[in-house]
Amino acid sequence: MLEIQRAAGRKQRGKEMAKVYKKTSGNGSLTLYLGRRDFVDHVDSVDLVDGVLKIDPAELGDRKVWVQLACAFRYGRDDLDVIGLSFRKDIWIQHLQMYPPTGSSSPSTPMQEVLLKKAGDQGYPFVFNVPVNLPCSVTLQPGPDDKGKPCGVDFEVKAYIAKEADDPDEQVEKKDTCRLIIRKIQFAPDEMGTGPKANISKQFMMSDKPVHLEASLEKEIYYHGDSIPVLVKINNETNKVVKKIKITIDQTTDVVLYSADKYTKNVLAEEFGETVEANATFEKTLHITPLLANNKEKRGLALDGRLKEEDTNLASTTMLRPGMDKEVLGILVSYKIKINLMVSRGGILGDLTASDVSVELPLILMHPKPAATKRNFFFYLIHCFPTRRCVRTAANWSKSLHLVNLRH
Repeated sequence: MLEIQRAAGRKQRGKEMAKVYKKTSGNGSLTLYLGRRDFVDHVDSVDLVDGVLKIDPAELGDRKVWVQLACAFRYGRDDLDVIGLSFRKDIWIQHLQMYPPTGSSSPSTPMQEVLLKKAGDQGYPFVFNVPVNLPCSVTLQPGPDDKGKPCGVDFEVKAYIAKEADDPDEQVEKKDTCRLIIRKIQFAPDEMGTGPKANISKQFMMSDKPVHLEASLEKEIYYHGDSIPVLVKINNETNKVVKKIKITIDQTTDVVLYSADKYTKNVLAEEFGETVEANATFEKTLHITPLLANNKEKRGLALDGRLKEEDTNLASTTMLRPGMDKEVLGILVSYKIKINLMVSRGGILGDLTASDVSVELPLILMHPKPAATKRNFFFYLIHCFPTRRCVRTAANWSKSLHLVNLRH
């Protein structure tokens, strides 16, 4: 029975890993194949964007086939484009001529070996090297009535038929193109620093002693969806009463590419009915969890790049490398936690004279680094294409991992 369950599990994993992303042009001449749509920024390098383009040259005539990878910042909807004015700015773009071929048509990554099996004899592999200084994919959450592509930073692989790669006078028809949106994502580092700590002492009128507030986090980075424990310590030396504790998380989005826009949106606000009487102390860990599910209606909230209607999450914190040009990043995202005490005299009229005591902590939200998938990838090759050639290919590629990053 156990062996049957294991075999079923292996079959299911093979099906999951066999997923191929495919898009065909309107005229049927081009078909774009990608083995994945998430590409990882490892800080010192970025995963190769490797794919295969199937080309039927029957109707090309004197035109050529190109494939391009573009990183662009979209700051307006498509339906707002008027008299040739586009609300889109290309941050980085690269073109490759695919047909007539200009170089070797042999695959350069193991993923292309798999994709060429799908594409057949008319398949041509391509590889893009993504610079490390480009931003990660970020989407600004649209409002309920917004239409078209959302604003934000996106990456797009596009194949098209044209005489030149980028001739502004040449009109490329929609039926001669096919495109797939991909995401550039970043994972939390293996080593994390110590969590931040902040404290404050505040004195009030009619009281010669202060309220001491200290707040801290256990670690520097937290993962999306995880509960965040906030340790709160209060030493109330006054004759006043701490009536409640409120914890909020704000997301600050800094749009640096085309203007100096910076705006803050609240993504969490929770009140805790903890009271601290006069001349008393308090120490407790309070748990909070910021989730996109509780912020679906907030227009302009920064999210991790979205593929079609797939669910996503709050945008990950932007990690800046030393010497990096902020303007190239397009959108910078950061978070802060605010711990606020409402201190009052107590009694019926106490709330009318209440005062606040607050501290702020920086918060870094990121995705955890997934487990290594090298073994699963070669299992996929052998499972889906169980030929001697493919087994040899898997073995050869395992000896030359320096050519391609398989950490994703």
